Amino acid sequence: MNLRSNHFPEFTRTFYGSFFYGVKRMTIVEIKNILAGEPSKEQLELLLADTRSGVKKLVESYYKRQASKLAEQERFRKMLSYENKYWAQGYTTIAGCDEAGRGPLAGPLVVAAVILPQPIFIEGLNDSKKVSAKKRDSLYTEICQKAVSITVNIVGPKEIDSLNIYEATKVAMKKCLENLTPRPEVILLDAMPVKLEGAQSLSLIHGDSLSASIAAASIIAKVTRDRIMLELDKKFPQYGFAGHKGYGSESHMQAIKKYGPCQWHRRSYEPIKTINKKQALGEGVEENILQKIK
Repeated sequence: MNLRSNHFPEFTRTFYGSFFYGVKRMTIVEIKNILAGEPSKEQLELLLADTRSGVKKLVESYYKRQASKLAEQERFRKMLSYENKYWAQGYTTIAGCDEAGRGPLAGPLVVAAVILPQPIFIEGLNDSKKVSAKKRDSLYTEICQKAVSITVNIVGPKEIDSLNIYEATKVAMKKCLENLTPRPEVILLDAMPVKLEGAQSLSLIHGDSLSASIAAASIIAKVTRDRIMLELDKKFPQYGFAGHKGYGSESHMQAIKKYGPCQWHRRSYEPIKTINKKQALGEGVEENILQKIK
């Protein structure tokens, strides 16, 4: 083969030229650009033959990234095990449902339901508690782009106090699921026994780590609630809602002691419950908003 032939790939001629004809080899920047894309098998073989330490590091980094991608794809495949089971049985609309805000002393309960399409891949999707705030925001955007349907129910302190948090969560979940379009044939939930007429229901312990659909719902619920708490922090800066999101941190407890509860504090939760008995605070905020995001 004539290595100087115009039919010989430029990349290959450049490398072979460096060994046989004294032609300048590709620069580190050029190789970095190639490895940032999808290099061919031939290109990788040539790069592996390059003895420069900088090239060796770039190639090593490339293969590490590829291994990481494969591991992430496998992890996500396992998170679709329940969805794949039902898809294989002929079901097409599988909804995941989860909540954020059952434990805090203040702020709303937020429930979300999500139907993901088949096939689906969302890199990094996981239980919202295992994902950084920055990653949750990017996942929120991607879920909104790729999901078939998304609903959110925002429930204020008054209903939480009236029903208790467990029942308020069940009611909110059912409302979210009923308002999905299309109506789900199967619902996957994170440890909640919610039933929906005409649909199979499966409650999974730690479901937000086991099901991509539930994880997607947990991300939507968590990001929605965190954004609400940031807005409440502007209205009630004395409590520091932006930092603790309404949970019973030491700084929050000190703020309640100093300023007393506001209308977003849950009267059925301690220490607000005891304070309410002494001071008759009145009811918390009445709010029940259903949002159909998609």
